[in-house]
Amino acid sequence: MLKLKIPPAFVFLICIGLMWALDNQITDWFVIDLDQWVLRIILAFGVLFGLGGVIQFRNNSTTVDPHHPEKARMLVTSGVYKFSRNPMYLAMFLILLGGMIKFGEPAGIIVLIFYVWYINKFQIKPEEEIMEQKFEEEFLEYKKAVRRWI
Repeated sequence: MLKLKIPPAFVFLICIGLMWALDNQITDWFVIDLDQWVLRIILAFGVLFGLGGVIQFRNNSTTVDPHHPEKARMLVTSGVYKFSRNPMYLAMFLILLGGMIKFGEPAGIIVLIFYVWYINKFQIKPEEEIMEQKFEEEFLEYKKAVRRWI
């Protein structure tokens, strides 16, 4: 079991809340002015990566519970896992990026950096240690072939 203190989904909610707070509390130094279609594309990729990750795990009868990666029954390397070892965390990042664009608050970049740092340090690295112990060479080969984020 991971020594995880805060679930990744809760970290995601905290980050989106921080972006909302920044949008409502900091004056407009400058506004990120991107067309709505760019925002929609980013959000769509976020949703597709997240759902794709969950679907691949379900199709392979393995756990999506980030608190118990040791319960993984197999190493999933197909579907979105061909492009990212962590498509669900990537999905949350993309949705946060969409939030930053929507709120138009450049200071949201600090929240994005925090999210990546936190998830790398307290979620992904411990998960990878467990996967390496559990799946040994298979995971090491996968790790060489597919990047952590994208």
